[in-house]
Amino acid sequence: MQAVEILEKLVSFPSVVSTPNTDIVAWIRSYLQNHGIAVTLLPGPEGDRSNLFATIGPKEVPGYILSGHMDVVPAAESGWTGDPFRVRQEAGRLYGRGATDMKGFLAAALAVAPKLADMHLRRPLHLAFSYDEEAGCRGVPHMIARLPELCATPLGAIIGEPSSLHAIRAHKGKAAARLTVKGRSGHSSRPEMGLNAIHAIASVFARAIGEADRLSRGPFEHVFEPPYSSLQIGTVKGGQAVNIIPDTCEAEFEARAISGVDPAELLAPMREAAEALSERGFEVEWQELSSYPALSLGPDAPLARLLEELTGLESLPAVSYGTEAGLFQRAGIDAIICGPGEIGRAHKPDEFILVDELLACQAMIERLGECCRA
Repeated sequence: MQAVEILEKLVSFPSVVSTPNTDIVAWIRSYLQNHGIAVTLLPGPEGDRSNLFATIGPKEVPGYILSGHMDVVPAAESGWTGDPFRVRQEAGRLYGRGATDMKGFLAAALAVAPKLADMHLRRPLHLAFSYDEEAGCRGVPHMIARLPELCATPLGAIIGEPSSLHAIRAHKGKAAARLTVKGRSGHSSRPEMGLNAIHAIASVFARAIGEADRLSRGPFEHVFEPPYSSLQIGTVKGGQAVNIIPDTCEAEFEARAISGVDPAELLAPMREAAEALSERGFEVEWQELSSYPALSLGPDAPLARLLEELTGLESLPAVSYGTEAGLFQRAGIDAIICGPGEIGRAHKPDEFILVDELLACQAMIERLGECCRA
């Protein structure tokens, strides 16, 4: 099958983040096994979704990982001019949810897989396809934990997020958490009879705003935009009516961290402020939603030089979005971002990838196969 045909099939599976992915996983497994490629499914703790790991070549020899996620963001936003889960081809563009982020990379890798299987590689190439990346990289840690039993320690991991096929050496880390504060309802005319959850959570908001301001003053890492760690309150929900004391308020916080900073630690002051509310009679729940570390790979790293040779393009220092690359690096595996398409087309109506971008990615993976055959 060609990359375009495979992309059409992958997009047809509505593998929206945080939903079961049985169908897309079963199709990919069948496709690879039909070409004699060994596949291991790695079910996650959710019970209804799995990571997929496949090896082409000798697994006991260090090789390279081609990493991508099978989930996509929802496609309920207005503005689509066609069915988001059916590829529409016009003037060299392939429209569909996930076409760029990042089923295009999966399609290119799968299209090359049969050829790689016939190359009798001396160094293996592994396909590591994860779930729930769009929910904060929730699936891939379970797969990374299993790598020692699946293969020799890889020489590197190529994360195929859209980068216009430029190798990207760094991104920020991220952590997110949800705070729920529960008080006591009542009539607004008798505020002393209740516990106003919105008023209470305001102290946590004040702490968050202060921390965000502090972070903007450094430390700095100028490869990023902005060049400092950041913090925001992303969502707020609470209250029923203006004349009812709100007994519940929920908010979500997000931190993005430059290299060397633990993003989860940036949320610690908000958690501390929240837990202090329990002393005033409020029930407090702090739930960690996601956390992944920053990526930082030097320009002279062998993996960066290899990708420059494979693509013919100079590597770039950093991007603003996050990926699974930092998790591979934390596990002791050099990682880099390199995939087809542009990130600016992702997460919006009429997401698309160019046919030429798919073919260029396919050619890059074929050249990597040639390197592993030599």
